[in-house]
Amino acid sequence: MGGVVLLVLVALGVVAFVVVRRRGREAAAERAARELEPVKKLAFEDVTALGVELQNLDVELAGRQLDEGANADYQRALDAYEAAKTAADAITRPDQVQDVTKILEDGRYAMACVTARVAGEPLPRRRPPCFFDPRHGMSVEDVTYAPVGGAERQVPACALDAERVKAGAEPDVRQVMLGTQRVPYWQGGPAYRPYAAGYFGGFGPLDWIFMGFMFEGFGDGLGALAAGVGDGVGDVLGGVGDLASGIGDGIGDVFDGFDF
Repeated sequence: MGGVVLLVLVALGVVAFVVVRRRGREAAAERAARELEPVKKLAFEDVTALGVELQNLDVELAGRQLDEGANADYQRALDAYEAAKTAADAITRPDQVQDVTKILEDGRYAMACVTARVAGEPLPRRRPPCFFDPRHGMSVEDVTYAPVGGAERQVPACALDAERVKAGAEPDVRQVMLGTQRVPYWQGGPAYRPYAAGYFGGFGPLDWIFMGFMFEGFGDGLGALAAGVGDGVGDVLGGVGDLASGIGDGIGDVFDGFDF
């Protein structure tokens, strides 16, 4: 009898392990989906913004004869827009957002080259996008900026945001939702790092500057992150409780089947 009981207990233990592991994976998948949705939405908004900018550029170029270089840059911008749409549609993980924003950065530079060629000006030196909102386009200078509770750093800014910062005003910062609060995108948590990496990762040390801002702002997201982890742990523990109850009933049935 002792051997039978032992086998039953081992079997129930294996079942418990499999169920708990499965529930843990399901909870992790649900958390990943919740993190992905807002970042994916952000990427689609940026793709749409580039499309609008291309439409505006098309209106500006109407009736103008473009030379070979301008035509090539314009086509490059159009190709970037189409590629970004395709990459955005294929997003299934937050890290894939980097592919989209990298393409968008290249497309905006191509547009800047078109504008310069049409105006008869030298091609612009390639600079990172505006730190405060990459949709503002290529930055024109670096300004000293310190987020709330953070250290001062040199960050790239578009002309309007640079003017605001120098005047002591708040720049036009891209906001995202963190729980029920709107926060700068660089404080949105780890899921937003690929979004920034695509825009800024190709400019060397700037990536580390950005990460510094994210680490300073990461504390703001710990509450939401802890809540998500708590929900996941609760789901798993709830499953463990249900399973333990079932195991107890099963063991009881096993022992009831023996005449002591």
